[in-house]
Amino acid sequence: MKLTKKIALTFIASGLLFMAGCKKDLFDINSNPDAVTDASVTPAVLLPGALQNTSRIVATDWSFLNAWMGYWARSGSYQSLTEEETYKFTNDFQVQIWNDLYANNTNYNIMVNKARATGAGFYEAIGRIMKAHNFGILVDVYGNVPYSEAFKGTEVATPKYDKGIDIYKDLFKELDGAVALLKNASAIEAAKNPDIAASDLVYAGNAASWIRFANTLRLRLLIHLYNGLATNQVVPGIDVNAEIAKTTADGFIGAGQSAHLNPGFSATKPNPYYRAYVENEAGTQTGDVWRAGKYAIDYYKYNGDPRINRFYVSPNGTTAGQTGIVFGTPAGAGVPIGSALSTVRGPGLIPNGAASRAWIITSVESLFLQAEARHRGLLTIGTASALLTTAVRESFVWLGLTSANADAYLSSNAGYPDVDYNGPWVTPAPAGGGLFTILSQKWFALNSIATYEVWTDYRRTDYVLGSVVGYTAGPPISVDPGNTSTRIPRRLLYPQNEYNYNPANVGAEGTVNVFNNKVFWDLN
Repeated sequence: MKLTKKIALTFIASGLLFMAGCKKDLFDINSNPDAVTDASVTPAVLLPGALQNTSRIVATDWSFLNAWMGYWARSGSYQSLTEEETYKFTNDFQVQIWNDLYANNTNYNIMVNKARATGAGFYEAIGRIMKAHNFGILVDVYGNVPYSEAFKGTEVATPKYDKGIDIYKDLFKELDGAVALLKNASAIEAAKNPDIAASDLVYAGNAASWIRFANTLRLRLLIHLYNGLATNQVVPGIDVNAEIAKTTADGFIGAGQSAHLNPGFSATKPNPYYRAYVENEAGTQTGDVWRAGKYAIDYYKYNGDPRINRFYVSPNGTTAGQTGIVFGTPAGAGVPIGSALSTVRGPGLIPNGAASRAWIITSVESLFLQAEARHRGLLTIGTASALLTTAVRESFVWLGLTSANADAYLSSNAGYPDVDYNGPWVTPAPAGGGLFTILSQKWFALNSIATYEVWTDYRRTDYVLGSVVGYTAGPPISVDPGNTSTRIPRRLLYPQNEYNYNPANVGAEGTVNVFNNKVFWDLN
């Protein structure tokens, strides 16, 4: 019931090529991937580890965004996280994102080349889809990045930076090529793609499922082109209607069709989220710096949302006992570890502990993308309200609750615009319900799952959570008195290694300001 409102493994090759090719840092795109290529490294060997590594990146590289988006906060018994909390950044802030995505794409790139040389169309298609997945994230985080010359090794030691919009355009072409291969019976036949069912940890060699994955990724990129809550402003230069038309025959990831994988996770080979935030294979507790954010805890409670107990673990095991800490609380002023603060180790994320499945793109995100696309007129299937209801139900089910739980939640929040698509707005702000509701519910649903997408929603729409009267927290505020910014950054800085080893090309991008220099689709 809603509280009263005032508003009314195979672990094969997981890092095989990555570790062999590391120079200077964990990874930099100017190293020579050709040097680690070996004839014995086949697509069947590369694919399982590459997919598992993608799931690790998705689950573990975004703790800072979980804080900025209000889900997590640093335990008050730890020293301040200087850059996350002061917004005074060095060029190596969160450098693992750049390193990990380029390293992962090096493996996919090698796999694509090897598969193309032998006519292994299924492997080539998956590699092209996954490269598009990773490059989409790189553009969304950094803007212009090396793309067309990124994997040419010594042939191009200092790759140029391609414009973000041009990369997006080429990613659509890559998805076109991948889907064409997946629809070509000769290209994907088993004889040409040995061990595809075993090596494909996500869909076990099911071409239709991979086509839906490609369509969902295409939809994600298209949705990024749309700006604003009250307007339908779309980035010019890409024919969104032509792109969406390519998806209509085959559909998107639906309920129960998430891109999950589990190559045999266990206590000695734990799920990546579990390993990063609960306990590693040596039995050492990890992730203690992070606790539940008061912003999220209060908002889930405010709506009487039972998902609170699927994302967080209360010290006393009750919803009432869920307690968060304010992001940026000075060290020593918060609640010490082991006392009342909730952890971010909720059973919805790791239902089987260390043996839980990992994820890349979930059915939950896909359904929210479809709901927004229908609201904006990009899709014509169903209604936006019905798709939103389906998305909320899928969120509950994905987290281990039931559709009945979801329906009760929706019913108890009827009339409120953060939950009810038809709920009336209560201030002079943009029209109530509608897209505001879709993005609100997406925020509730993608907690710790795809926080980079929630950050993207914030940037492209300037939607500030908690903007209904009676719950006004807004974005996190810097605790450093020397920094006056109260806005969440719009992008990240390029890594220092790029300035060291590719200075002319990165220098041509000019001086980057994380608050003022925006990704190409960020028109607000």
